[in-house]
Amino acid sequence: MNAPALTLDQELAAFRQRRFLAMPLAGSVAWALVGLAGLALDPRWHLLAMFVLTGCIAYLGMGLSKLTGEDFMAQRHRNRFDALFMLSVGQALLAYAIAIPVAVARPDTAVFTVGMLTGFMWLPCAWLMGHWIAAFHAVARTLLILLAWWWAPTQGMVCVPLIVLAMYGITIVTLERRWQAQQGDRGAAAKMAACPTR
Repeated sequence: MNAPALTLDQELAAFRQRRFLAMPLAGSVAWALVGLAGLALDPRWHLLAMFVLTGCIAYLGMGLSKLTGEDFMAQRHRNRFDALFMLSVGQALLAYAIAIPVAVARPDTAVFTVGMLTGFMWLPCAWLMGHWIAAFHAVARTLLILLAWWWAPTQGMVCVPLIVLAMYGITIVTLERRWQAQQGDRGAAAKMAACPTR
């Protein structure tokens, strides 16, 4: 006999119990490598390195999700909000339709464009996650990259990865603390349920 279908509210509540660690970890790895490419590679390779590395974030996140216990591809975890989350990730990939023409016209600004546009996915994720950190990530990252473009327009391959990594660092720590607190709350609730009433 099939289990009864969950309501949207139940699916959203279940979705919000997730750890949400795989994607920011993947983004951190990719942007750290972009920063290293900016320091180590000849400038003619900067754009290629940035597009390839940042374009792999979604796929790296899917792989890391198996290690973080999220496992995006597992059927047992699927609900309608997983699909919406993956569409937000897809939105970040579609940003390359803007970033590539900008890179052709103004190669020096491409890393700023990619850094901002790929971070926009965090804004709808704020509602999906039910936590302020995702909106903070999107807004702070955008404003800091814009300021970096004004103050150090020739240092984008170093400044932008540093900004993005700082935002990911804050995001990862906050999301992990949130998840640990949820785990503690669930453990306490289980103990309360197991205690006999007096």
